[in-house]
Order: sequence, then C-alpha cells, then structure tokens
Amino acid sequence: MMIRLIPVLLLKGKGLVKTSKFKNPVYIGDPINAVRIFSESFMPVGYGGGIRHMEQIRKIFDLGVEKVILNSAAFDFKLISQAAAIYGNQSIVGCIDVKKSFFGAYNVYSKSGSIKHKTTPDEFAKQLVSAGVGEIIIQSIDNEGSMNGFDLDLTQSITSVVNVPVVASGGAGNMQHISDVLDKGKASSVAAGSFFVFKGKHKAVLINYPKQDEIKALNQK
Repeated sequence: MMIRLIPVLLLKGKGLVKTSKFKNPVYIGDPINAVRIFSESFMPVGYGGGIRHMEQIRKIFDLGVEKVILNSAAFDFKLISQAAAIYGNQSIVGCIDVKKSFFGAYNVYSKSGSIKHKTTPDEFAKQLVSAGVGEIIIQSIDNEGSMNGFDLDLTQSITSVVNVPVVASGGAGNMQHISDVLDKGKASSVAAGSFFVFKGKHKAVLINYPKQDEIKALNQK
C-alpha cells in the first residue's frame, strides 16, 4: 500500500494561513504559489469548508476536485448518503475534529472547534461509514500546529473500528512522527500543515515536501 502524505492548505480570505489548536492564524503566503509547488508531486485535490448542500458538492466536483471533505456537514447523514450515491464513497470524506477533556476523554467538535457534541469519536466514525463516507480524517485539535507528534491513541481508536482508510492529522513535525502514526496508530495516510510550510526550530516559512527517498522508506515498512 502506498502511503499518502497530504498537505493541508488552510485558506482565510485570499491568503494561506496556519493555525495552532485551531486558533491564532499566521499568514503564510499566496495559496496559488503553494499549490503550484505541491502540484509537482502530482497529487489529487480535496476540498472542505462551508459545504452545506448537494448543489455545492456538485459545483465542487464540476471544478475537477477529486474529493469533498465534510466536517460540520458530516452530521447530516442524509447528505452523505446522497453524495456517495452520486459520486461514489471514495469521493466523500468525513473529517472528525477531536479535543481531549480535562479528564482525558475524547470529545467530537465542529464549527472550527467551537461546538461540542455528545457522540464519541469512534461512534461517530462508525456512523459516518454507515452513511457512506469512504475515508475518514481524524484530527486532534490539541495537537494541531504543535509539530510535536500525533495523538496515537486517538488514531488507533478510529482505525480499530472502521474498515475505510483513516488519515491522521494534527501534530506532524518530522518523519519519525509520521512513521509512528502509521505503525502504532495504524493510519492509512497522513495529513499535515505546519510540516509542509515551516522549516527549522524557528519555523521559518518555506513550502517544502519530503525527499523521495524519505517517502520510499515509509512505503517499504
């Protein structure tokens, strides 16, 4: 199985920004330039943000986007089923944002981490798959932007209960972090933001992508 390393580009207005724990957006640069750099890696494009109904989904696919990512709208199981029936399960991705409580329990959030839901991440993941999503992104709000590693327990709790690809997001800082979440978290792929736009301990802005030999080493495990 080929490992996918997926750059996450967060747009605010017409600029590319990077957040930490979904807060304090830092301007990174022009998103078009970033896309041009990453397009050399020949990767498909997924879009998420502000999606509420089928007409929006239709327009996004008509633009040539390969995958639609549903977050707040993922709670609309009917919408998921309709979209999956038309465009195929593999094109519909459910993104689950998760934050730990003071007591260590995992809670599902939506609306950029502002609304807490009663369902647990693993229960919600199973519901999404039943509704028709063909892939799940599990995102740790606590680890997002930290570059200190993924929440391996959270990732493994999702991969153990669903039979669709699970993309780990939130915390990538180096190749070892990526290797750990693939091996210990059992993630199918990895999504990251800071890892691709910052360089060095001072986090200098530099759009970059791992070397081919580093990626090959992951695929050979």
